[in-house]
Amino acid sequence: MLPRKRSLAELNRLPVDAYRQIDKFPYCLILDNVRSLNNVGSVFRTADAFRAETLYLCGITGQPPHRDITKTALGATESVTWTYHPDILILLRELRQQGWIVAAVEQAEGSVLLSDFQPEPGQRYAFILGNEVHGVNEEVVREADLTLEIPQFGTKHSLNIAVTAGIICWDFLRKL
Repeated sequence: MLPRKRSLAELNRLPVDAYRQIDKFPYCLILDNVRSLNNVGSVFRTADAFRAETLYLCGITGQPPHRDITKTALGATESVTWTYHPDILILLRELRQQGWIVAAVEQAEGSVLLSDFQPEPGQRYAFILGNEVHGVNEEVVREADLTLEIPQFGTKHSLNIAVTAGIICWDFLRKL
């Protein structure tokens, strides 16, 4: 028998109300100064798919409702818990006071390769993704508890934010 795609009904997806009630995994995503509204929408979908606790939007990062975010989020703006914070440094200090480990995803001196990263059991992590051109702001990198770097082997020096979010989330969950 040849394989076939499963129908939407066969995927047994949770309704939005049920999704909001279920436990989420112990991590959040922070978008800081992300310019592309399509990237923001895509990260909403990723946060939904991998059950992030919260998605924080900081600085110039666009916020719902906006048609470009809605277009790529495909409804995830309704399921994912999100908040806006104009100043990421204040947010990071608040998260740290609540016991979160703050990790900037950036190419930096002393960064930990994602392949070597092992989350501490029972710990909650906040993963910061920065601007599409400039990455995570230097001051934010210094404020983080650690810096994670995704190994890359081509000629380009970076990945799209949405791709990075998917890699970070999947890697974190498979290591739990």
